Amino acid sequence: PRLCVVGSGPAGFYTAQHILKHHGGARVDIYEKLPVPFGLVRFGVAPDHPEVKNVINAFTQTARSERCAYYGNVTVGKDVTVAELRQAYHAVVLSYGAEDNRVLGIPGEDLSGVYSARAFVGWYNGLPENRDLKPDLSCETALILGHGNVALDVARILLSPLHLLRKTDITDSSLAALACSKVKRVWLVGRRGPLQVAFTIKELREMINLPGARPVLNPADFTGLENAIKDAPRPRKRLTELMIKTALEKPGEKTMEVQAVAAQAAAPREWGLKFQRSPQEVLPTTDGRRARGVRMALTRLEGSGDSAKAVPTGDVEELECGLVLSSIGYRSRPLDPAVPFDTQRGVIPNSSGRVEGVPGLYCSGWVKRGPTGVIITTMNDSFDTAQSVLEDLRVGVLDVSASREGFGAVESILGSRGVRPVSFSDWEKIDAAEVARGKAAGKPREKIVDPQEMLQLIGR
Repeated sequence: PRLCVVGSGPAGFYTAQHILKHHGGARVDIYEKLPVPFGLVRFGVAPDHPEVKNVINAFTQTARSERCAYYGNVTVGKDVTVAELRQAYHAVVLSYGAEDNRVLGIPGEDLSGVYSARAFVGWYNGLPENRDLKPDLSCETALILGHGNVALDVARILLSPLHLLRKTDITDSSLAALACSKVKRVWLVGRRGPLQVAFTIKELREMINLPGARPVLNPADFTGLENAIKDAPRPRKRLTELMIKTALEKPGEKTMEVQAVAAQAAAPREWGLKFQRSPQEVLPTTDGRRARGVRMALTRLEGSGDSAKAVPTGDVEELECGLVLSSIGYRSRPLDPAVPFDTQRGVIPNSSGRVEGVPGLYCSGWVKRGPTGVIITTMNDSFDTAQSVLEDLRVGVLDVSASREGFGAVESILGSRGVRPVSFSDWEKIDAAEVARGKAAGKPREKIVDPQEMLQLIGR
């Protein structure tokens, strides 16, 4: 069987890995829009979380397998269509992720000083499309809309001491911009309450322990929550307890922590969580060009737990800030008119990864289940799709008796359109160059952010 996977992030690589491991004869080709592989592991994971990027080693093993090939710099839907891939392969798996962000849909969203967290993360992580973002960091107060791990990542990068960031693979230009940043206060605002936050305890603890930054949590937000979490699942319980403890801790309460608290009290930077506020409008400066604050509707919760809904109370509040980052979720886009797409949910309609109504077409990752979860979630999800493919091979739903040309057919299509794919050994040259540049600066790597420069490096 000749199979192909579209997208080289965790979903694509885990799908390929599982198929190759459990089928001794399958060949898998991986197509990627960028010259460089690994998707959100490279462009989404925070630079100060290098341990999360260790999965790259396993992905590299997969890509080096003699039954696997990587073709970068190929945009499926433009350079080659899904229909053309389906002609060339016995099965096609779409694992291209979520390359868009949800919009707030409020007035003032397009003022200068307002960015999506997705673009901001892409900027400091060297995603080519965001390399010219040039976010304005000349204000003291930043407002992040959203209570997920990405919101905490962005807050942490904005407030991290430079000496910590200098040792990471953060891009050179974003490091320079952060060195001149005036931001010293970051508010993370959510529509619902402390029991509905989506971030995890590891990320919260990291934020609380961030050197030179003081957490500002309002004790009133947490009254009575000890009772409410008695029967909550353990992760939710521990997370809420940590917030309560942080909100109620008074300087000097614990002898051990006196110095830490005193240092924090004198901390030049601060961050805090605000709850039950829903953005209504980004307020413009007098010249109407820039953001100067956000008007928020105060909300009350109807229902409890994860399904609680935020309903406006009629009261509003204004918060001053010169930088607004919206971190309310990523979104998948339709790739090709030939592929069914549920625009409401932003996913390809499927059951266990089998695309509805299109035999031989599959999906995995965020485009399959929506943009939630961490790498391990995506791993399990991709194994599930890979199982569907293996099962369909076993029972003959996929007809392998008809031979398929695989990349041979695609290569001539790409050639006729003037597209030259980048191989995995090409990527390894780019990788080596980045690591060498990083070494000179005392970093794990210095990412190349311009695709043209990547292509020049491999002699294009």
